[in-house]
Amino acid sequence: MPTAPNVLLAIADDWSAPHAGAYGCPWVSTPAFDRVAAAGLLFTRAHTPDAKCAPSRAALLTGRNPWQLEAAANHWCYFPAHYRTWPEALRAAGLHVGFTGKGWAPGVANDAEGQPRQLTGRPYYGKTIDPPTPDIARNDYAGNFATFLDEAPADQPWFFWYGGLEPHRRYTYGSGTELGGRTIDEIDQVPACWPDTPEVRQDMLDYAFEVEHFDRHLGLILDQIEAAGQLANTLVIVTSDNGYPFPHAKGNTYADACRVPLAMAWAEGIAHPGQVRDEYVSLIDIAPTIAATGGFDLAAGGLAPITGQSLAPLLAAAPDERPAGLRGHVLLGRERHDVGRPLDQGYPVRGVVRDEWLYLHNYEPTRWPGCNPETGYWDTDSSPTKTAVLATRRDPAQRHHWQACFGMRPAHELYDLSADPYCMTNLAETEPHAARRAAMDELLLHELLAQEDPRAMGQGHVFDAYPYADEKMRGYYEQWAAGTPPPSPWFEAGDVDPDPD
Repeated sequence: MPTAPNVLLAIADDWSAPHAGAYGCPWVSTPAFDRVAAAGLLFTRAHTPDAKCAPSRAALLTGRNPWQLEAAANHWCYFPAHYRTWPEALRAAGLHVGFTGKGWAPGVANDAEGQPRQLTGRPYYGKTIDPPTPDIARNDYAGNFATFLDEAPADQPWFFWYGGLEPHRRYTYGSGTELGGRTIDEIDQVPACWPDTPEVRQDMLDYAFEVEHFDRHLGLILDQIEAAGQLANTLVIVTSDNGYPFPHAKGNTYADACRVPLAMAWAEGIAHPGQVRDEYVSLIDIAPTIAATGGFDLAAGGLAPITGQSLAPLLAAAPDERPAGLRGHVLLGRERHDVGRPLDQGYPVRGVVRDEWLYLHNYEPTRWPGCNPETGYWDTDSSPTKTAVLATRRDPAQRHHWQACFGMRPAHELYDLSADPYCMTNLAETEPHAARRAAMDELLLHELLAQEDPRAMGQGHVFDAYPYADEKMRGYYEQWAAGTPPPSPWFEAGDVDPDPD
């Protein structure tokens, strides 16, 4: 085993798999991500347990599923003071730990004395750039990493969190063609859940342009590590917190919401680089992997018991080797995300993916999954694609787009992902698949009870009771009904369903 590696964790904001060159996507260029994949392992079945920023990042940072983290299962929450993160534990042990860009967010993270915590390490924000569009962050990610690296001690490993704010919305419309140099005809497939229009295709290219910005800075950071002679003993992990910010994706529990890119490289620690691995992987597996590769005792560092599994056996595995003990499935879920339902209610879901089948249990099927129509479906980011989908509601030939993205859903959903990757045909109530649904439901419940999930134990109301960290957003629906809603960075007038009944 080599000495404990440095760790570079590069995490994009709202980037879906398979939108990278290494996955064969023709309309986005990601040479840095592809470099990591070619030098290490490319994972084809990596998932976040919750496709929203704050709960997803909380899971990655603790190694626990969101429903095991109390208020941190919600978006815009108060991060519980008694749950420690692995960067906090490593920094407390005296190691050099830093981040730039987006760490854990959005929400408030204070310690028991009310002092702000640094969940992802010491912040590095000193350098800025003139971004290619006004909607891309001014953060000079690579420049700030250079400052961090200059300060790193020579006698111990370092840990850096590169948190890109891209490709989070908003986007500069037309940037993917005008600046990215692509045409809408390069889109090989518009997801079945959206109408195929020029505006939707342009929106996809504008998203791709921001993915490429994230990847460009990743390449600059890798070059710095290589120039410092440290790349061979640096564990590079590149991923995203959740799927892209489009209807049916980010915030939902479908495949395009929860499946994320993941590549790992470590020249001194990966025995057979260049592999494509199809094991089921969750973001909760990153914490135990970092612990195993570095020989760190995270429990001694104050972390609660970790639910994730170390991927270290895969780093040593031959291409045709299946290490024993790895799970054959991943769990998914959601609680309260963005506002827009009475009494600040969420849309609770739990699910499991196994053998390329997705099973979902929607606990409150009488609620609107994307928040109420009259408030603008706030749990879906504003976009040209959202506008295009909303326009299909009264068109019988295209209403299935609106239904898939915004309509109410049954209590149980079952999808064959190999034949139906966009989850358009629910097979949960079909007789040929009754046994599969029952088996997946049993597996899901068994694991949730073992993890003491309040939702599975009949105590799910606790998640709706946790307050929003942004006080002005509490009781948003009631404020809206009274005619005094607070402003929102996600809402646009065109989002309101013109005929919600």
